[in-house]
Amino acid sequence: MKNKITTIILFLIMLVLILGVAAVGYFMYNDLTDQETIYKVGGIITEQPSEKTNDTPSSESESISNSIQSVLNNVQSEEIQTEHMANSSDISKYFYNQLDDVQKKLYDGLANNKQNLKYGDYVISYGNEFSDILSEENGGEKLGDDYQTAIEAFTHDNPDLFYIDVNKMYLNIKTITRLFSTSYEVYMSPAKGSNYLSDDFSNTEQIEQGIEAVERIKNYVLSNVKGTEYQKIAQIHNYLVDSIEYDASYKAIGTYGLYGALIAKKCVCEGYAKSFKYLANAAGFECEIMQGIATNSSGRTENHAWNCVKVDNNWYAVDPTWDDPIVIGYNGEPIQGTKSDPIKYKFFLRGSYTFEKDHKLEYQFSDGGKVFKYPTLSIGDYKK
Repeated sequence: MKNKITTIILFLIMLVLILGVAAVGYFMYNDLTDQETIYKVGGIITEQPSEKTNDTPSSESESISNSIQSVLNNVQSEEIQTEHMANSSDISKYFYNQLDDVQKKLYDGLANNKQNLKYGDYVISYGNEFSDILSEENGGEKLGDDYQTAIEAFTHDNPDLFYIDVNKMYLNIKTITRLFSTSYEVYMSPAKGSNYLSDDFSNTEQIEQGIEAVERIKNYVLSNVKGTEYQKIAQIHNYLVDSIEYDASYKAIGTYGLYGALIAKKCVCEGYAKSFKYLANAAGFECEIMQGIATNSSGRTENHAWNCVKVDNNWYAVDPTWDDPIVIGYNGEPIQGTKSDPIKYKFFLRGSYTFEKDHKLEYQFSDGGKVFKYPTLSIGDYKK
Protein backbone atom coordinates (compact mmCIF):
# COMPACT_ATOMS: atom_id res chain seq x y z
CA MET A 1 0.00 0.00 0.00
CA LYS A 2 2.81 2.27 0.93
CA ASN A 3 4.58 1.56 -2.36
CA LYS A 4 1.39 2.30 -4.27
CA ILE A 5 1.02 5.69 -2.58
CA THR A 6 4.66 6.49 -3.27
CA THR A 7 4.20 5.59 -6.91
CA ILE A 8 1.14 7.82 -7.19
CA ILE A 9 2.97 10.72 -5.56
CA LEU A 10 5.94 10.29 -7.90
CA PHE A 11 3.59 10.14 -10.86
CA LEU A 12 1.86 13.35 -9.79
CA ILE A 13 5.20 15.09 -9.30
CA MET A 14 6.34 14.02 -12.75
CA LEU A 15 3.04 15.16 -14.24
CA VAL A 16 3.36 18.57 -12.59
CA LEU A 17 6.93 18.92 -13.86
CA ILE A 18 5.93 17.95 -17.39
CA LEU A 19 3.00 20.36 -17.37
CA GLY A 20 5.23 23.09 -15.94
CA VAL A 21 7.86 22.63 -18.62
CA ALA A 22 5.17 22.55 -21.31
CA ALA A 23 3.64 25.76 -19.97
CA VAL A 24 6.99 27.53 -19.85
CA GLY A 25 7.75 26.34 -23.38
CA TYR A 26 4.35 27.48 -24.62
CA PHE A 27 4.72 30.97 -23.21
CA MET A 28 8.33 31.28 -24.38
CA TYR A 29 7.38 30.11 -27.83
CA ASN A 30 4.54 32.59 -28.13
CA ASP A 31 6.27 35.46 -26.40
CA LEU A 32 7.71 37.74 -29.09
CA THR A 33 10.50 39.91 -27.78
CA ASP A 34 10.04 43.50 -28.86
CA GLN A 35 13.64 43.87 -29.99
CA GLU A 36 13.89 46.23 -32.91
CA THR A 37 16.90 47.70 -34.65
CA ILE A 38 16.38 50.69 -36.90
CA TYR A 39 18.77 51.87 -39.59
CA LYS A 40 18.41 55.33 -41.06
CA VAL A 41 19.84 55.89 -44.52
CA GLY A 42 21.44 59.01 -45.89
CA GLY A 43 20.41 61.01 -48.90
CA ILE A 44 22.39 62.08 -51.93
CA ILE A 45 22.84 65.76 -51.28
CA THR A 46 25.54 67.30 -53.44
CA GLU A 47 25.29 70.89 -52.27
CA GLN A 48 24.90 72.39 -48.83
CA PRO A 49 21.51 74.10 -48.48
CA SER A 50 21.05 77.31 -46.58
CA GLU A 51 18.63 77.37 -43.68
CA LYS A 52 15.12 78.35 -44.74
CA THR A 53 13.97 81.66 -43.35
CA ASN A 54 10.69 83.51 -43.10
CA ASP A 55 11.00 84.81 -46.64
CA THR A 56 9.86 81.43 -47.97
CA PRO A 57 6.24 81.26 -49.16
CA SER A 58 3.76 81.47 -46.29
CA SER A 59 1.66 78.74 -47.86
CA GLU A 60 3.63 75.90 -49.45
CA SER A 61 0.45 74.24 -50.70
CA GLU A 62 -0.71 77.40 -52.44
CA SER A 63 2.73 77.96 -54.04
CA ILE A 64 2.89 74.41 -55.34
CA SER A 65 -0.65 74.52 -56.73
CA ASN A 66 -0.02 77.86 -58.44
CA SER A 67 3.21 76.72 -60.08
CA ILE A 68 1.58 73.51 -61.32
CA GLN A 69 -1.41 75.39 -62.72
CA SER A 70 0.89 77.83 -64.48
CA VAL A 71 2.65 74.96 -66.23
CA LEU A 72 -0.59 73.26 -67.20
CA ASN A 73 -1.91 76.53 -68.65
CA ASN A 74 1.24 77.21 -70.68
CA VAL A 75 1.67 73.74 -72.14
CA GLN A 76 -0.71 72.40 -74.75
CA SER A 77 -3.69 70.83 -73.03
CA GLU A 78 -4.04 67.86 -75.35
CA GLU A 79 -1.94 64.76 -74.81
CA ILE A 80 1.17 64.94 -76.96
CA GLN A 81 2.23 61.78 -78.75
CA THR A 82 5.86 61.28 -79.68
CA GLU A 83 7.25 58.38 -81.61
CA HIS A 84 10.66 58.35 -79.93
CA MET A 85 9.47 58.19 -76.31
CA ALA A 86 11.10 55.19 -74.64
CA ASN A 87 10.30 53.15 -71.59
CA SER A 88 12.94 54.78 -69.41
CA SER A 89 12.75 51.97 -66.86
CA ASP A 90 14.38 49.70 -69.44
CA ILE A 91 17.49 51.89 -69.66
CA SER A 92 17.69 53.27 -66.12
CA LYS A 93 19.13 50.38 -64.13
CA TYR A 94 22.80 51.16 -64.43
CA PHE A 95 23.36 51.31 -60.68
CA TYR A 96 20.93 48.46 -59.95
CA ASN A 97 23.06 46.19 -62.11
CA GLN A 98 26.03 46.81 -59.80
CA LEU A 99 24.28 45.46 -56.69
CA ASP A 100 24.62 42.02 -55.14
CA ASP A 101 21.62 39.74 -54.60
CA VAL A 102 20.73 41.07 -51.13
CA GLN A 103 20.98 44.69 -52.25
CA LYS A 104 18.87 43.94 -55.34
CA LYS A 105 16.11 42.46 -53.17
CA LEU A 106 16.07 45.62 -51.05
CA TYR A 107 16.03 47.79 -54.19
CA ASP A 108 13.25 45.65 -55.73
CA GLY A 109 11.08 46.21 -52.67
CA LEU A 110 11.27 49.94 -53.31
CA ALA A 111 10.92 49.70 -57.09
CA ASN A 112 7.89 47.42 -56.88
CA ASN A 113 6.17 49.93 -54.59
CA LYS A 114 6.94 53.19 -56.40
CA GLN A 115 3.23 53.97 -56.64
CA ASN A 116 2.73 53.30 -52.94
CA LEU A 117 5.62 55.57 -51.96
CA LYS A 118 3.42 58.53 -52.94
CA TYR A 119 1.48 58.04 -49.71
CA GLY A 120 4.56 58.80 -47.64
CA ASP A 121 3.80 56.33 -44.86
CA TYR A 122 3.49 53.08 -46.80
CA VAL A 123 5.33 50.23 -45.08
CA ILE A 124 7.32 47.94 -47.39
CA SER A 125 7.56 44.52 -45.79
CA TYR A 126 10.38 42.13 -46.65
CA GLY A 127 9.10 39.49 -44.22
CA ASN A 128 11.79 36.98 -43.22
CA GLU A 129 13.60 37.38 -46.56
CA PHE A 130 16.90 38.25 -44.88
CA SER A 131 16.96 35.79 -41.98
CA ASP A 132 20.12 34.11 -43.25
CA ILE A 133 22.22 37.25 -43.25
CA LEU A 134 20.71 38.47 -39.95
CA SER A 135 21.63 35.21 -38.23
CA GLU A 136 25.30 35.91 -38.97
CA GLU A 137 27.58 37.87 -36.66
CA ASN A 138 26.93 41.62 -37.16
CA GLY A 139 24.20 40.66 -39.63
CA GLY A 140 22.07 43.67 -38.76
CA GLU A 141 24.88 46.09 -39.52
CA LYS A 142 25.59 44.29 -42.81
CA LEU A 143 21.95 44.54 -43.86
CA GLY A 144 21.89 48.21 -42.84
CA ASP A 145 24.89 48.86 -45.10
CA ASP A 146 23.21 46.93 -47.92
CA TYR A 147 20.09 49.06 -47.52
CA GLN A 148 22.14 52.24 -47.72
CA THR A 149 23.68 50.96 -50.95
CA ALA A 150 20.28 49.97 -52.36
CA ILE A 151 18.86 53.41 -51.60
CA GLU A 152 21.81 55.11 -53.29
CA ALA A 153 21.37 53.02 -56.43
CA PHE A 154 17.58 53.46 -56.38
CA THR A 155 17.86 57.24 -56.11
CA HIS A 156 20.34 57.49 -58.98
CA ASP A 157 18.25 55.25 -61.22
CA ASN A 158 14.92 56.95 -60.44
CA PRO A 159 15.15 60.75 -60.69
CA ASP A 160 11.36 61.00 -61.00
CA LEU A 161 10.83 60.52 -57.24
CA PHE A 162 10.98 64.25 -56.57
CA TYR A 163 8.52 63.99 -53.67
CA ILE A 164 10.51 61.50 -51.56
CA ASP A 165 13.12 62.36 -48.92
CA VAL A 166 15.21 59.23 -48.39
CA ASN A 167 16.67 60.77 -45.24
CA LYS A 168 13.29 60.04 -43.65
CA MET A 169 13.29 56.34 -44.60
CA TYR A 170 14.18 53.74 -41.98
CA LEU A 171 15.06 50.07 -42.21
CA ASN A 172 13.51 48.21 -39.28
CA ILE A 173 14.71 44.79 -38.14
CA LYS A 174 12.52 43.03 -35.60
CA THR A 175 14.07 40.09 -33.76
CA ILE A 176 11.56 37.42 -32.73
CA THR A 177 12.89 35.07 -30.05
CA ARG A 178 11.12 31.85 -29.16
CA LEU A 179 12.16 28.85 -27.08
CA PHE A 180 14.05 27.00 -29.77
CA SER A 181 14.53 29.58 -32.51
CA THR A 182 15.17 33.21 -33.46
CA SER A 183 13.66 34.74 -36.55
CA TYR A 184 13.62 38.19 -38.10
CA GLU A 185 11.13 40.47 -39.79
CA VAL A 186 12.36 43.36 -41.92
CA TYR A 187 10.41 46.34 -43.19
CA MET A 188 10.93 49.88 -44.44
CA SER A 189 8.90 52.72 -42.95
CA PRO A 190 9.08 56.33 -41.83
CA ALA A 191 9.59 57.24 -38.19
CA LYS A 192 6.52 56.65 -36.05
CA GLY A 193 3.93 59.36 -36.57
CA SER A 194 5.81 60.80 -39.53
CA ASN A 195 6.27 60.27 -43.28
CA TYR A 196 9.08 60.21 -45.81
CA LEU A 197 7.70 62.86 -48.15
CA SER A 198 9.81 65.85 -49.07
CA ASP A 199 9.11 68.91 -46.94
CA ASP A 200 7.76 70.60 -50.09
CA PHE A 201 4.93 68.07 -50.51
CA SER A 202 2.46 67.37 -47.74
CA ASN A 203 -0.14 65.11 -49.35
CA THR A 204 -0.85 62.69 -52.18
CA GLU A 205 -3.04 65.15 -54.09
CA GLN A 206 -0.15 67.60 -54.43
CA ILE A 207 2.11 64.77 -55.57
CA GLU A 208 -0.35 63.55 -58.20
CA GLN A 209 -0.70 67.09 -59.55
CA GLY A 210 3.08 67.46 -59.61
CA ILE A 211 3.56 64.18 -61.45
CA GLU A 212 0.95 65.19 -64.03
CA ALA A 213 2.68 68.52 -64.60
CA VAL A 214 6.14 66.91 -64.89
CA GLU A 215 4.87 64.35 -67.41
CA ARG A 216 3.16 67.08 -69.41
CA ILE A 217 6.43 68.97 -69.65
CA LYS A 218 8.24 65.77 -70.65
CA ASN A 219 5.77 65.12 -73.45
CA TYR A 220 6.00 68.72 -74.60
CA VAL A 221 9.81 68.66 -74.72
CA LEU A 222 9.98 65.30 -76.48
CA SER A 223 7.44 66.36 -79.09
CA ASN A 224 10.04 68.89 -80.24
CA VAL A 225 13.04 66.56 -80.11
CA LYS A 226 13.93 65.66 -83.70
CA GLY A 227 16.88 64.91 -85.94
CA THR A 228 20.16 63.09 -85.28
CA GLU A 229 21.20 61.81 -81.88
CA TYR A 230 23.37 64.90 -81.44
CA GLN A 231 20.50 67.21 -82.35
CA LYS A 232 18.06 65.44 -80.03
CA ILE A 233 20.31 65.54 -76.98
CA ALA A 234 21.25 69.14 -77.76
CA GLN A 235 17.57 70.10 -77.86
CA ILE A 236 16.99 68.53 -74.42
CA HIS A 237 20.09 70.27 -73.05
CA ASN A 238 19.03 73.61 -74.51
CA TYR A 239 15.50 73.38 -73.12
CA LEU A 240 16.86 73.02 -69.60
CA VAL A 241 19.54 75.69 -69.96
CA ASP A 242 17.07 78.17 -71.47
CA SER A 243 14.17 77.54 -69.09
CA ILE A 244 15.84 77.05 -65.68
CA GLU A 245 17.25 79.68 -63.36
CA TYR A 246 19.93 78.49 -60.95
CA ASP A 247 18.70 78.67 -57.35
CA ALA A 248 21.53 80.45 -55.56
CA SER A 249 19.36 80.73 -52.43
CA TYR A 250 18.70 76.95 -52.12
CA LYS A 251 15.14 77.88 -51.09
CA ALA A 252 13.03 77.23 -54.19
CA ILE A 253 10.35 74.55 -53.98
CA GLY A 254 11.77 71.20 -55.09
CA THR A 255 15.17 72.74 -55.74
CA TYR A 256 16.99 69.38 -55.58
CA GLY A 257 14.90 67.55 -58.14
CA LEU A 258 12.60 67.38 -61.14
CA TYR A 259 9.96 69.62 -59.66
CA GLY A 260 12.33 72.53 -59.21
CA ALA A 261 13.82 72.06 -62.68
CA LEU A 262 10.71 71.46 -64.77
CA ILE A 263 7.89 73.12 -62.81
CA ALA A 264 9.28 75.82 -60.51
CA LYS A 265 11.98 76.50 -63.16
CA LYS A 266 14.50 77.09 -60.42
CA CYS A 267 16.90 74.51 -58.95
CA VAL A 268 20.46 73.63 -57.98
CA CYS A 269 22.85 71.32 -59.83
CA GLU A 270 21.13 68.16 -58.61
CA GLY A 271 17.88 69.34 -60.18
CA TYR A 272 19.59 70.02 -63.51
CA ALA A 273 21.26 66.58 -63.48
CA LYS A 274 18.10 64.68 -62.52
CA SER A 275 15.94 66.44 -65.10
CA PHE A 276 18.52 65.89 -67.85
CA LYS A 277 18.63 62.16 -67.08
CA TYR A 278 14.84 61.98 -66.88
CA LEU A 279 14.29 63.60 -70.27
CA ALA A 280 17.21 61.87 -71.98
CA ASN A 281 16.06 58.43 -70.78
CA ALA A 282 12.53 59.18 -71.96
CA ALA A 283 13.94 60.07 -75.38
CA GLY A 284 15.73 56.72 -75.56
CA PHE A 285 19.24 57.75 -74.50
CA GLU A 286 21.38 55.99 -71.93
CA CYS A 287 22.16 58.75 -69.45
CA GLU A 288 23.40 58.72 -65.87
CA ILE A 289 23.90 61.14 -63.01
CA MET A 290 27.51 61.67 -61.98
CA GLN A 291 28.69 63.39 -58.83
CA GLY A 292 31.87 64.57 -57.23
CA ILE A 293 33.67 67.85 -56.82
CA ALA A 294 34.29 70.56 -59.40
CA THR A 295 36.35 73.73 -59.52
CA ASN A 296 34.53 76.67 -61.07
CA SER A 297 35.91 79.65 -62.97
CA SER A 298 36.40 81.54 -59.70
CA GLY A 299 38.70 78.81 -58.41
CA ARG A 300 36.17 77.58 -55.87
CA THR A 301 35.93 73.81 -55.40
CA GLU A 302 32.52 72.50 -54.35
CA ASN A 303 30.30 69.42 -54.37
CA HIS A 304 28.62 69.09 -57.72
CA ALA A 305 26.41 66.87 -59.91
CA TRP A 306 26.37 66.49 -63.68
CA ASN A 307 25.64 63.82 -66.33
CA CYS A 308 27.10 61.45 -68.85
CA VAL A 309 25.15 60.43 -71.93
CA LYS A 310 25.71 57.91 -74.69
CA VAL A 311 25.61 59.50 -78.14
CA ASP A 312 26.57 57.64 -81.31
CA ASN A 313 27.86 54.70 -79.24
CA ASN A 314 30.24 56.73 -77.07
CA TRP A 315 29.83 58.23 -73.62
CA TYR A 316 30.33 61.96 -73.09
CA ALA A 317 30.01 64.28 -70.10
CA VAL A 318 27.39 67.04 -69.93
CA ASP A 319 27.12 69.70 -67.23
CA PRO A 320 23.84 71.55 -67.85
CA THR A 321 24.28 73.58 -64.65
CA TRP A 322 27.55 75.12 -65.74
CA ASP A 323 26.19 75.67 -69.24
CA ASP A 324 23.60 77.91 -67.52
CA PRO A 325 25.95 80.49 -66.01
CA ILE A 326 25.51 82.81 -63.07
CA VAL A 327 27.43 86.09 -63.08
CA ILE A 328 27.94 88.62 -60.30
CA GLY A 329 26.04 91.88 -60.73
CA TYR A 330 27.24 95.38 -59.90
CA ASN A 331 25.91 95.06 -56.35
CA GLY A 332 27.65 91.76 -55.72
CA GLU A 333 24.52 89.68 -56.07
CA PRO A 334 24.42 86.63 -58.36
CA ILE A 335 22.31 87.04 -61.48
CA GLN A 336 21.67 84.75 -64.42
CA GLY A 337 24.27 85.10 -67.16
CA THR A 338 23.72 85.63 -70.86
CA LYS A 339 23.46 82.24 -72.55
CA SER A 340 25.45 82.73 -75.73
CA ASP A 341 26.35 79.64 -77.75
CA PRO A 342 30.02 79.43 -76.65
CA ILE A 343 28.93 79.46 -73.00
CA LYS A 344 25.89 77.26 -73.52
CA TYR A 345 27.97 74.42 -74.99
CA LYS A 346 31.17 74.78 -72.98
CA PHE A 347 30.41 71.62 -70.97
CA PHE A 348 28.32 69.79 -73.55
CA LEU A 349 29.41 66.35 -74.82
CA ARG A 350 32.93 66.60 -73.52
CA GLY A 351 35.43 63.75 -73.30
CA SER A 352 37.47 62.86 -70.25
CA TYR A 353 40.58 64.80 -71.38
CA THR A 354 38.69 68.10 -71.35
CA PHE A 355 36.12 67.45 -68.64
CA GLU A 356 38.36 66.04 -65.94
CA LYS A 357 40.41 69.22 -65.81
CA ASP A 358 37.81 70.73 -63.50
CA HIS A 359 35.46 67.83 -62.60
CA LYS A 360 36.55 65.01 -60.32
CA LEU A 361 34.29 62.00 -59.74
CA GLU A 362 33.51 60.53 -56.35
CA TYR A 363 32.67 56.82 -56.46
CA GLN A 364 31.27 56.50 -52.94
CA PHE A 365 28.05 58.34 -52.16
CA SER A 366 28.40 57.95 -48.39
CA ASP A 367 31.27 57.40 -45.96
CA GLY A 368 32.30 53.76 -46.12
CA GLY A 369 29.62 53.07 -48.74
CA LYS A 370 29.81 50.95 -51.85
CA VAL A 371 32.27 51.98 -54.52
CA PHE A 372 30.14 52.42 -57.64
CA LYS A 373 31.28 52.52 -61.25
CA TYR A 374 30.38 55.05 -63.94
CA PRO A 375 30.39 54.61 -67.70
CA THR A 376 33.82 55.19 -69.25
CA LEU A 377 33.92 58.48 -71.11
CA SER A 378 35.36 58.92 -74.56
CA ILE A 379 38.79 60.54 -74.30
CA GLY A 380 38.03 63.19 -76.89
CA ASP A 381 35.10 65.59 -77.15
CA TYR A 382 32.17 64.83 -79.46
CA LYS A 383 32.80 65.90 -83.02
CA LYS A 384 29.81 66.76 -85.19
